[in-house]
Amino acid sequence: MITTTTKYPFFDLEELIPELDLEFKAFKQLKPVKTGNYLPDLTLHTIYDRWQQFYNGAETHGPILLRHLLNKPLVISFYSGHWKNIGLEQLKQLNTIHNEIKANGGNLLVINAEKDAGLNDLAWAHSLSLSFYHDENNEIAKKLRIFSDEYPIWNTYSGIDANIPLPATYVIAPSRQIVFDHIDWDVTGSFPVKEVLAAVYGSALDNNRRRSA
Repeated sequence: MITTTTKYPFFDLEELIPELDLEFKAFKQLKPVKTGNYLPDLTLHTIYDRWQQFYNGAETHGPILLRHLLNKPLVISFYSGHWKNIGLEQLKQLNTIHNEIKANGGNLLVINAEKDAGLNDLAWAHSLSLSFYHDENNEIAKKLRIFSDEYPIWNTYSGIDANIPLPATYVIAPSRQIVFDHIDWDVTGSFPVKEVLAAVYGSALDNNRRRSA
């Protein structure tokens, strides 16, 4: 007689208990807001810890005048330290053109996805003169549909271990209409300087015409 021994005991399939509590999450592709769309509910809070401002690398503290910020074409560019060199290059390019943006009649604001403890050192090392706004809970990024809990970024981009907004830059007119958008889907670090400046100038010109009409 041949006998066999098994390391694991046999069990009846009927003994299996299905896990009915497990949730299935259907991931939905991000569909960013595009040029021509409106953002009537764009909200920036004046809470002190939401803002960081730098001039030539040194942190400055002053009043936050939202009315002055929003009554001109506003360039908003989303930054996260998780993008590493790509994010840093974006900040350096914004820093290069921030005076031109103002000269063309606009304002510039960097939307920071998370509170970055190293931002002060980064600003000092690269002499940044930029204003940052901490987008708590990704409120603005969600409205622009460049961030979603249903489409975590780490599923798409290697080396990213946090769910952060896509690298994106928008020009928003005082009417809250988006007049320019740039989404760096391929994360190449490309930044359309000429297009941004042209969009700011055109929007400022149109805004002045409306006021004088």
